Amino acid sequence: MSIYPLRAISLIGYRGSGKSSAAPLLAERLGWEWVDVDNEIQLLTGHSIRHIFEFDGEIAFRDVESVVLSNICFREHVVIATGGGAVLKPENRQRMREVGAVVWLQASIQTLWQRICSDPRSAAMRPALTNRDPLSEIELLLSEREPLYAEAATLVVNTDGLSTERIVDEILMEIEPLVPRETSA
Repeated sequence: MSIYPLRAISLIGYRGSGKSSAAPLLAERLGWEWVDVDNEIQLLTGHSIRHIFEFDGEIAFRDVESVVLSNICFREHVVIATGGGAVLKPENRQRMREVGAVVWLQASIQTLWQRICSDPRSAAMRPALTNRDPLSEIELLLSEREPLYAEAATLVVNTDGLSTERIVDEILMEIEPLVPRETSA
């Protein structure tokens, strides 16, 4: 990871990797704000992610996602919990890297499946992205997205078996030296 003062920390990874859980704790520990891109999309559009996919389609969703992410990236001292597919657009990967650290929260297919199944909000709010069974969908989409996560990431944290606190500890161990500190005059 290059040495530069961080303006933002973007958390990327597949659904269930821990982005939305880790972002608020990481932000709290840094004294920064945090933003969930999916929540911002829902506030902006007035619709759930599932609704946007069903009625407007994935392309329209990805366009809105890019606009929202771009606007968030202008903020200072922000932890960004992205959607699992935010890396699909090259401009999103580039924008996140330009403003700070991009942390890929990685997990095994089995871990992702268990976390998704144990989160009732996930199925209710997020659509299936293929016509496959959920486990096969995870396998397929991970095979497509992992190279993009790897391209975007400045840091990789495997979250298998880790608590949210431990995930944040792992991130902070690597990035804390790059976090700007308030200086007294």
